[in-house]
Amino acid sequence: MSIAEETLRMKEISPVLAASSAEQRNAALKAIADKLCDNADSIFAENEKDLNAAHEAGVSDAVAKRLKFNDAKLSDCIKGIEQLIKLPDPIGRITLARELDEGLKLYRVSCPIGVIGVIFEARPDAMVQISSLCIKSGNCAVLKGGRETAATNRLLFKLIHEAVTETGLPDMSLVQAEQHSEIDELLTCDKNVDLLIPRGSNAFVRHIMDNTKIPVMGHSDGICHIYVDKDADPDKAIRVIVDAKTQYTAACNATETLLVNRDIAEEFLPGIAKALKAAGVRIHGTKEVCDIIDVELLEPEIFREYLDLEISIKLVSGIDEAIAHINRYGSHHTDAIITENAAAADKFMQMVDSAGVYQNCSTRFADGFRYGFGAEVGISTSKLHARGPVGLEGLMSYKYKLYGNGDIVADYASGKKQFTHKDIAIDV
Repeated sequence: MSIAEETLRMKEISPVLAASSAEQRNAALKAIADKLCDNADSIFAENEKDLNAAHEAGVSDAVAKRLKFNDAKLSDCIKGIEQLIKLPDPIGRITLARELDEGLKLYRVSCPIGVIGVIFEARPDAMVQISSLCIKSGNCAVLKGGRETAATNRLLFKLIHEAVTETGLPDMSLVQAEQHSEIDELLTCDKNVDLLIPRGSNAFVRHIMDNTKIPVMGHSDGICHIYVDKDADPDKAIRVIVDAKTQYTAACNATETLLVNRDIAEEFLPGIAKALKAAGVRIHGTKEVCDIIDVELLEPEIFREYLDLEISIKLVSGIDEAIAHINRYGSHHTDAIITENAAAADKFMQMVDSAGVYQNCSTRFADGFRYGFGAEVGISTSKLHARGPVGLEGLMSYKYKLYGNGDIVADYASGKKQFTHKDIAIDV
């Protein structure tokens, strides 16, 4: 079948998946975890093929890190699935209950979005996370992974799809798209697909947005900042910055730009430079920074996402300039302040226009698994519907259910009846 035909079938069966029980969806998740564990060696062998092909193609080290799927990545995936299983069923939650008039009762009830198309980068663990989240949330999904991990993704999808169907969920709950041409076809399926979530470069996300009528949720760049305030604890700052830059450089939540208060620059910069260089980080600084420490000169106004062991450093006059810089040059992903001043932290968190704003901790915490969401389909920098790591809640919508007994609007328009609008207690 073509993608258009598959999405039509998915649209037709999406209510069936949405109506499945939490027990059945959790059983599917348990079966996915078991399949992955039982076939770990085969998965790693396929991943080795992808890694070898990437090496021959001259893929950068930053990208290669994303391709690798080993015991540690599998373990994290299993933990994420186990976390998802323990989470309450997101379907059917009543978030509003109101009696409009005697016997006329209104409820707002959570429900799946429907059919979601997820186009993601080369990380194989994304295939597991996204599939699991969509099953738990009752959403059908078209999954298109990066060609760099085609062999790994093919086997992962096969195992996941087998687990889902063997536990009785619809065959078309999940569909894999493998050809690049299928992306363009998917973009035309606005009657069948309810949401697109692209994960990739700025240019790729913009291409998706500009060539479809389907709503798009996601982010492109991950230009994350840390601002070291004049009231920062220097030891705490160094510890956090090194983690935020080096713990996993290829992630979109790794810190790319360091802003330092000019009042403490003479004392702080030598220490952070020593720690970063010891960790293998290449430092780019403005001329003012280069006058204090021996680092590479940063081309003016070039602040970018490195996804590697590189970082930019700039001095600022204070918190106001730091906030202005982040809001102008950042990607509204995740930004942090290092300070012992509660008022400064509150101002930073209020004024920085990002999905995640932190005090005294690494930007690497911006992750659905670390937030306790089980996993994430991505991180959204949008302000509509979902923002930050998108877990179960971000994959849900709602509908209004109104129960009456022959009620008609004419009675209220004529004044014969009056609305009472009395809230009803919701059982949690």
